[in-house]
Amino acid sequence: MMGLSVRSLFLFLLFISFGVMAHCAPPTCYSRVLGLSKEIMETLDKVHKSSRTKECAKFLPKMFLDVHNSCIIAKLRDFLYMAENVPLEYCRERPRIIYLKRRVRALYVIINRVCYRDLVYLTDDCEALDTGYSSPRYTEDRLQLLVETS
Repeated sequence: MMGLSVRSLFLFLLFISFGVMAHCAPPTCYSRVLGLSKEIMETLDKVHKSSRTKECAKFLPKMFLDVHNSCIIAKLRDFLYMAENVPLEYCRERPRIIYLKRRVRALYVIINRVCYRDLVYLTDDCEALDTGYSSPRYTEDRLQLLVETS
């Protein structure tokens, strides 16, 4: 009787482990970029709110990451330059600032080298990366329709 319960417990655990393994998949470039950009935005928010790094956040440019914006590479490059050249040495040595720089550098490398042609850019609104608001822009086709109907 005891042997039967151990065997059924073993089979149950084996069944559960197959279910867990079925849901595991290696991250794609796109999923890695999305996850990393979300992580960066959360860390940047903590930098702005923490009393230890609030003074340092004044030197960092505002950034709202959108991986579908073609201006993201230039924005990441500019952010890295500003983060590396913060005038206060105290700020350059803060662990959260160092972590933020590493994450931004990793995202820059992934977008620029690893996923170079895998990402699809849906907009080129560079101002949206500074403000967080994307303004709808009319494309040439839409403008031509507006002109024709007027």
